[in-house]
Amino acid sequence: MKLSARDATAYFAKPDPDAAGLLIFGADAMRVAIRRQDVIGRLLGPGAEEEMRLTRIPAGDLRGDKALLLDAVKAVGFFPGPRVAFVEDAADGLAPVIGEALKDWQPGDAQIIVTAPRSLPAKSALRKLFETHKRAYAIGLYDDPPSRAEIEETLAKAGVTRIDRDASGQLTLLANQLDPGDFRQTVEKLSLYKLGDPAPVGVEDVAACAPATIEAGMDDIIHAAAEGEVARIGALMQKLTGQGVAPVTLAIMALRHFRTLHAAAIHPNGPSAGVGALRPPVYGPRRDRLVRQAGRWGAQRLEQAIQALVEADLTLRSSQQAPQAALLERVLIRLATVADRMR
Repeated sequence: MKLSARDATAYFAKPDPDAAGLLIFGADAMRVAIRRQDVIGRLLGPGAEEEMRLTRIPAGDLRGDKALLLDAVKAVGFFPGPRVAFVEDAADGLAPVIGEALKDWQPGDAQIIVTAPRSLPAKSALRKLFETHKRAYAIGLYDDPPSRAEIEETLAKAGVTRIDRDASGQLTLLANQLDPGDFRQTVEKLSLYKLGDPAPVGVEDVAACAPATIEAGMDDIIHAAAEGEVARIGALMQKLTGQGVAPVTLAIMALRHFRTLHAAAIHPNGPSAGVGALRPPVYGPRRDRLVRQAGRWGAQRLEQAIQALVEADLTLRSSQQAPQAALLERVLIRLATVADRMR
């Protein structure tokens, strides 16, 4: 039986415990592996491997010994509970062997879970085997952006359930930009980051846990504003908004950066000592860059920059209907103009 994308999401959340088997295929090996792990975990519950209720059969081993799968399907376990025979990295060449196991399958036998980390065409023998079987399912995973339900499922599984609106938008952006495995790791990191904190997840929390590659573009435009590169602001803002970065997220990151510069600038021993006192510590070229920026701006101008960014942030969060990206772009251009005059 072939499942559509919508039906597949529901099936992954609640797989059929009485099914004969399931085929999961797709070009993204990580996405296939994550879904396989979820399904097996929901079917067998905790402790399945220790209780020998899960039998893993690499495709290469099955090609060498065609009886492995049927033996695993029919084996009677010492521990009670559902069982799974998992065939990993299968291809069309194993369709006859898997077909025989499905043909002999009876209620009470181990469910046959097969993964094919590659795209299978409609005429694929392995795909047809599961799509035409009355008690088996076939699910294709494609490179489409994850649905809202899939994102919420990942967040709920990690215990990240209290999220403000802006942070929710930023997490959706991350889910569309990152590989599924990387997004899951980011969400798990966010869960640990917020452990014991009753406040909802905010954009600051998401930014703190996001991979460095996501923040790189925001760093570019913030440094452009701090270093007087007026001509770069417009193109960088267009690029970031095109990627889905929320202006309020960028405003928060810019405000954090200028507050860091201000803390360095007001240090009694000078900007170099102020940057050296930052926690977590900053090293190498980034440290030198912050020292130069803090020294060039000075405490008074940094206070004015912070005030401008605070006002922009409040406006972005208000009910005002002004175009948010354009509003923030004007503020950053104004800051860059000030910095340009100081060069």
